[in-house]
Amino acid sequence: MSDERSNKGSDNPAVIWAKYSEIAFIIPAAVVVGLLIGKLLDYWLHTRWIFLGGIIVGAVVGFAQMIVMVTRAKD
Repeated sequence: MSDERSNKGSDNPAVIWAKYSEIAFIIPAAVVVGLLIGKLLDYWLHTRWIFLGGIIVGAVVGFAQMIVMVTRAKD
């Protein structure tokens, strides 16, 4: 009976839309966080290139998290 309750909310279109919209925001959010961390490190270490590494790391982490979420959504 508890299985029926847990699956009941997943048929709601609002819940489905929320899950897929979360996937759409993962990559941009990860890139922005990587950019901000890279900019802070650039400021702290007096460099000009670490922000690029932050963007790349953020994109990789965002894609990895998106893949994990998509594979979880299929189950």
